[in-house]
Amino acid sequence: MLSRIFFLWEQRLSRRDTNRRVRDFEWGLEFVSRGEPVSDPKTHLLNYAKRAVAESDAYHSYHPVHDWRLDGDHLSFSTPLPTLYPKNNTVHGRFFPAASGGRVVLVLPQWNCDARGHLSLCRMLNFFGLSALRLSLPYHDLRMPEELVRAEYMLSPNLGRTLHAVRQAVIDSRAALDWLETRGYTKFAVLGTSIGSCVALIANAIDPRLALSVQNHISTYFADVVWNGISTRHVRKGLDGHICLDELRKIWMPISPKAYFKKLVGTGKKTLLVHALYDYTFPTNLSREVLEDFRELGLAHSAFALRCGHYTSGVFPFNLVLGFAVCRYIRRNL
Repeated sequence: MLSRIFFLWEQRLSRRDTNRRVRDFEWGLEFVSRGEPVSDPKTHLLNYAKRAVAESDAYHSYHPVHDWRLDGDHLSFSTPLPTLYPKNNTVHGRFFPAASGGRVVLVLPQWNCDARGHLSLCRMLNFFGLSALRLSLPYHDLRMPEELVRAEYMLSPNLGRTLHAVRQAVIDSRAALDWLETRGYTKFAVLGTSIGSCVALIANAIDPRLALSVQNHISTYFADVVWNGISTRHVRKGLDGHICLDELRKIWMPISPKAYFKKLVGTGKKTLLVHALYDYTFPTNLSREVLEDFRELGLAHSAFALRCGHYTSGVFPFNLVLGFAVCRYIRRNL
């Protein structure tokens, strides 16, 4: 009965936004190639993905940022990985300092989160004695190009642009950590939700400064969430008939958490894996695979099961339960 209730509730919440549009399928080679002619786009992307995973440290490397600007609590700086869209090339964040003993949490919101999202979570982190920096993801709020009403350029049937956007989010996160270091912080955690969880896990695996990560909603493969989740039905429609799931999984492997689990082995980094028992956006079988992989690899982690769904985790009282559990975990372990 509970499963049926949450299924209907999640379906209703997933259909609140009526401005989703089905975009055309595109290989997006201009985002991943160096301008050389490509005769077989699919093969090119498959080879690109293999190299990116094999050379993941170099793939997520960047030139240092020097133009940080803090105006009140508003941080901005130039992205180290610029794009074709000028507005997206400035990174924006909200800074929530506290007497935290050098501890700070980088907060990465979910897909299509507006500029107000997760501000209450940052204030709750402050209440728990933790500083926070809430970072806007690529193509979101102030970074959104004029032609958009949703952050569709971060995740769409354009395969290369989606790869580039998530890579940009990881690199922007690392640059934000650089700024936090200049402020005197020495203990770093990252807290990501939904697509922000994917970015957070990759950043945690790549950047040695991060000691702790909270993954709010978890999956092994980026492609499988898009293919099977109720939040991305319009993206799936744009993909149908152009590529199969197995090929998409391989092409989007550089932005899939599964590709980075082994990099966490031996690091001693702690992780809180949050999953919802009635999640139809991050299907529960994918969440179970993450938990199994962490156990098999012997990775230090805790698991927290929410008795709700993906969308309903942001609804009272589930949002308060989640916020309290996350803040308490970080305070105790960072």
